[in-house]
Amino acid sequence: MNDAPQTPSITDELGANIPYLRRFSRAMTGSQQSGDAFSAAALEAILTDRSILDGARVKVGLFKVLYGIWASAGAPVEEGEDGARAKTQRRLASLTNNSREALLLHTIEGFTFSDIATIIGVAQAEAEELVVIARQEMADAATGSVMIIEDEAIIAMDIESIVADMGHRVTGIARTRAEAVELGRADAPDLILADIQLADNSSGIDAVNDLLAELGTRPVIFITAFPERLLTGDKPEPAFLISKPYSVDQVISAVSQAMFFSSTETLNA
Repeated sequence: MNDAPQTPSITDELGANIPYLRRFSRAMTGSQQSGDAFSAAALEAILTDRSILDGARVKVGLFKVLYGIWASAGAPVEEGEDGARAKTQRRLASLTNNSREALLLHTIEGFTFSDIATIIGVAQAEAEELVVIARQEMADAATGSVMIIEDEAIIAMDIESIVADMGHRVTGIARTRAEAVELGRADAPDLILADIQLADNSSGIDAVNDLLAELGTRPVIFITAFPERLLTGDKPEPAFLISKPYSVDQVISAVSQAMFFSSTETLNA
């Protein structure tokens, strides 16, 4: 009997990384629907011709194929998108080419600068410079008000400090679904940053859906220890996710990205 560990197959590695490919793609587009469409196109291309992974590690190759499709499409504004969505896409077009994507790859997905260089097709030094540029451009792009829905006091205060240091105004911190709705009615935020599981076992997802129903569409960031559970593509899911434990850079990047978009997805509890 051979007890030696088995090397994962390419298919296994692709499957394990699909949730994170979806997260990156959704964050690039600001939409579950658009993001998942690009992810599906990347997977279809790889399944049709495995050689396009080009000898790279499977995860790096997967993201490289996705990025190539995204870049060749030119981040188009889809037919039927409203004025706000189209305006957002025009603002994205004004950013330094590749910078926002490099920032996402580094801070949210955790790729090294060497990996980022491979994915977007630049030198490593340029990848590092693009992340620096992106931080500045995104920080200058938009400021607004942020509601925090988080039942753990230390985490809530930490997030509040990060968001405030970015120049945003924190409308308040809610620990439960009911508190969140009450806070939103009193001071409607431009962005909602929400945990999934709240103090009284109520759902952060339900709280967000209640708020969006009353206040209208606005960007949302969810925080969860299990992001893959919200990245299946089986139902309406968030465009922006932060994994626990998070880093300061991840919060800054996600908040900056989300502020750039005027739409979000609601979830079915």
